[in-house]
Amino acid sequence: MEHPPHLHPSCPGSPNAAAARRDPDSVVLCLLATDEEDEGDIALQIHFTLIQAFCCDNDIHILRVSGMQRLAALLGEPQPGAEPRDLHCLLVTNPHTDAWKSQGLAEVASYCAESRDRNQWVPCVALQER
Repeated sequence: MEHPPHLHPSCPGSPNAAAARRDPDSVVLCLLATDEEDEGDIALQIHFTLIQAFCCDNDIHILRVSGMQRLAALLGEPQPGAEPRDLHCLLVTNPHTDAWKSQGLAEVASYCAESRDRNQWVPCVALQER
């Protein structure tokens, strides 16, 4: 039975970010999500730069995503009593040794690799509202 990948906020001080630093091989994708109004947030852009450097050093695919409301809708409501979510930076982890076993993750990896071949190092996907 195929286990789904897991999404974790990657804020620098979060336990999930610390776990990713200890075991970067479990991280298969980094999503950096913004909306147009976030483009002027210098602190967020510096945060993104640091995360991108970590991902490049550890051969982790990076995907920029725009459309924060759609991303939140796709991820669903947080568990009752859970900490507030920061969806700007998400790490997708997969505990399997064959990390790209999931068809969806394999397609994203292929898209990221094709984008790098066209010198687009961090591809961007715009999520459309439904």
